[in-house]
Amino acid sequence: MSRFKIFASVVPLILAGVFARESLAPQPHPCIRIGNISVQMATAPWQPQSRVSFTDNPAQATVRVQIVETPDNADFTIADDINGAEPDACASRTATRYIGIAKAASALQPVIYLSREPGDFRIFVQSKTFSPQAAAALVVGADDKNVRVAAAAL
Repeated sequence: MSRFKIFASVVPLILAGVFARESLAPQPHPCIRIGNISVQMATAPWQPQSRVSFTDNPAQATVRVQIVETPDNADFTIADDINGAEPDACASRTATRYIGIAKAASALQPVIYLSREPGDFRIFVQSKTFSPQAAAALVVGADDKNVRVAAAAL
């Protein structure tokens, strides 16, 4: 009986340790900086100030994002570059805008069609941290006032 009590008390501690390790370990979160504002993918369901969704049907899209092959053809470029990385570029600050990806489309949020066809935004992504979907979500989510991100970043 004492073995069962020990087992019953150790299992919750092991589970708590596993979950704590996942949440306490610093994980890179897709983030971009535009002027004095950082735009970051939300990590919790209550964080997003804006949400976007994706569709495979171009007729349902409100925003089209084209994936291009070279950075020269892109409005927005994300490429891993260890030598040129800014360590605190997206440090948490009051001017952080969180973007979430919704599972279902809504009339109140942008619906993104991501493809290689011409679109409203052109992105180039070559990264271990960013997926093309995350980059598109950040670019479109940052463009909440219909101002092109490429122009705002200049």
